[in-house]
Amino acid sequence: MKFFTTEGPVNYLDHYCLPPLERFDLDEILDLIGKKKYFILHAPRQTGKTSSLLALTKYLNQEGTFRALYANIEGAQAARENLEMGMTEVVQKIARSARDMLGDEKAVELAARVLSATAATGALEEFLTFWCATCTKPTVLMLDEVDALIGDTLISLLRQLRAGYPNRPVQFPQSVILCGVRDIRDYRIHSSREKTIITGGSAFNVKAKSLRMGDFTEPEVSTLLNEHTRETGQAFETEAEHLIWELTNGQPWLVNALAYEACFEMKEGKDRSHPITPEMILDAKERLIQNRVTHLDQLSDKLREPRVRRIVEPMLAGLNLDDMNPDDLQYVIDLGLCRLQSGGRIEIANPVYREVLPRTLAFVPQASLPRISPTWLKPDGSLNIDLLLESFLAFWRQHGEPLLRSAPYHEIAPHLVLMAFMHRVVNGGGTIDREYAIGSGRMDLCIRYGKVMLAIELKVWRDREPDPLAEGLEQIDGYLKGLSLNFGWLVVFDRRSDQPRIRERTCTESAVTESGRSITVIRG
Repeated sequence: MKFFTTEGPVNYLDHYCLPPLERFDLDEILDLIGKKKYFILHAPRQTGKTSSLLALTKYLNQEGTFRALYANIEGAQAARENLEMGMTEVVQKIARSARDMLGDEKAVELAARVLSATAATGALEEFLTFWCATCTKPTVLMLDEVDALIGDTLISLLRQLRAGYPNRPVQFPQSVILCGVRDIRDYRIHSSREKTIITGGSAFNVKAKSLRMGDFTEPEVSTLLNEHTRETGQAFETEAEHLIWELTNGQPWLVNALAYEACFEMKEGKDRSHPITPEMILDAKERLIQNRVTHLDQLSDKLREPRVRRIVEPMLAGLNLDDMNPDDLQYVIDLGLCRLQSGGRIEIANPVYREVLPRTLAFVPQASLPRISPTWLKPDGSLNIDLLLESFLAFWRQHGEPLLRSAPYHEIAPHLVLMAFMHRVVNGGGTIDREYAIGSGRMDLCIRYGKVMLAIELKVWRDREPDPLAEGLEQIDGYLKGLSLNFGWLVVFDRRSDQPRIRERTCTESAVTESGRSITVIRG
């Protein structure tokens, strides 16, 4: 039986999949190859790049005009700044791929001879020169995970490909496709030998074009899900199918992961007579996030990078990105963390990522929390909002300051500590929904615990700014209206300098919005 896959390249015999060659413009790629162009194919991780390159390799070799070879050179990353070790791995990997994929047994022998007689700074150029000359067909070389290489190894690879470029197609590949997460223009390569920063564009200025693979479209998501229905008879309800699209915006790994979780891991989903419902998809989403699956963990790891933090932190805080670096912006887009809306406005790439990012950042403060007794529960196990308020105030006064220091993003440290506390509250019995938007100056939380729903708006009072109370009341009024609620919390974190300690300044007051909704204002 086929299944939805989230590990490695797709195999149409084992996996539900879209035709890999339809993931990009095949005619454009064939035109570039025919014109002897060197070009870039890039896309975020786990979007189908490798599957498409392998399919292109097979297509070209079957068509017969070219000899095509795919090689994943990520292993050279282990060499780090050791140029000799890195280039040796690159040459050997290409040779082994030629042996395994093309049956070229002599390629490994050729690589050994070249590596024993040629300096690392010329070994790749020398190997490709001799190897291409052994075949009457022009060679098309596809190198995957190029941007996993670092430092002088990456610089040398790019320069050697550039050096051999004039000798194509007889003594060098007619076309080279470099594949990775980022476009080559975004490479900022530190050369320890030259003691400088070199850009990928300058080291590889023979690049003709950069192509970016996109996510699935909504019709493609439907086509993929219907593969399962055709094979098993198990239908996705229309609302469930649409929800998968809404939660993922077509990110291929997420689409497959949600479908696999719902159809192959959840008890209801294993019953093929039971349709896949929206509730099952929401449950699948929560399970993926809680289990910290590999893809989401890798995504979260990027949050530690300064280039990512400079974009993501103000986004989560609801601040404007007036001073953002265009290179940083392009980087988070290439990673797949963010996307540009049609009007050019940046946003987190999809609702699942919107949930993962703040939850991940709250993980350290959550792990740092002291033991908290669930005094907020009624005898019947339901949530008592008044008791929850008392418990939070006591917690914040006692533990707020040390926990703020444990939060990884200073600008939203109070938000993260509050979320960490609320995760303890809902653990196993409820959920937290989050909303945040650039320029809104706020983050909204909706705590759902059984039949109880509590809306919380978070604002920050910074130096040289007015009291955000009036603005916050107006904003939470709209938030409550959208949730059909008449009560909520407005939490104002006072981050102005020279303020009393948290235990001294934390207090509550009551307020009423213009539309008559009752608000508990918490100042801390």
